[in-house]
Amino acid sequence: MNGKIIKGIAGFYYIHTGEQGVFECKAKGAFRNKKMKPLVGDNVEITVLDSEKKIGNVISVEKRKNQLIRPAVANVDQAIVIFSCAKPQPNLNLLDRFLVSMEQYNVETIICFNKCDLVTEEEMERLKSIYESSYQVLFTSVKDSVGIELLKEQLKGKTSVLAGPSGVGKSSTINCIIPEANMETGQISQKIERGKHTTRHSELFRLAKDTYIMDTPGFTSLYVTDMEKEQLRFYFPEFSEYEGKCRFQGCVHVHEPSCKVKEAVETGKLSKERYENYQNFYGEIKDKKKTYK
Repeated sequence: MNGKIIKGIAGFYYIHTGEQGVFECKAKGAFRNKKMKPLVGDNVEITVLDSEKKIGNVISVEKRKNQLIRPAVANVDQAIVIFSCAKPQPNLNLLDRFLVSMEQYNVETIICFNKCDLVTEEEMERLKSIYESSYQVLFTSVKDSVGIELLKEQLKGKTSVLAGPSGVGKSSTINCIIPEANMETGQISQKIERGKHTTRHSELFRLAKDTYIMDTPGFTSLYVTDMEKEQLRFYFPEFSEYEGKCRFQGCVHVHEPSCKVKEAVETGKLSKERYENYQNFYGEIKDKKKTYK
């Protein structure tokens, strides 16, 4: 029997098999021997041990289209990264880290700023202007049901992973899209404006035929050091227009003179916020490599 892993907890995998329903399975020892762990989103083959109690074993995993490390999921068509417009304030450095990570995986990403009811039109335009040259930017308000239908349109026919920091409204957004999900939503800490991690594991929800949403645990930090510093520029899509036009071949757009990317930042053609984060990440990678020499 074939199915898709929709949840994995403490060594148990919950497999959606279509009309047969959801089976609770364990992975055969062969997976441990191969050091391979089944992931949420995997298409698998199972053997049925008890059809009445819906218990079985995972015996094989189909070849993956892709595999993300953080969040640890497989077979993703696109990522919807959710940040709040306010409460908590959007951490654009963290957002850019996530975007770099998705660029590494070659996963198309849509940016969704939730809680847009808490900010002015001017603030929404400011956030949009930073990213719209490279990414689709949506604004939603779960409270006022703003932008939810547009978000649903982007999900059709795809497996989408929803990711973002805790407290930005990922679970609330899923509850709005799929009311039957009935996910636990946490309160924001008044003191640190950070949410509790109400999603403790990745979970896949079936929205319609060929349409799935993955909810993932909130993250508070991401590292961009698992690459060479010279590679980083390729993970900022807006830089591609200027590739090969700088004075020096292989320009990394940091200290070199006559750099077209730096000129574009100075004239406002490229986002200053994005470029500052690029410099920040470049320095991190450089320092990390020095440490390990």
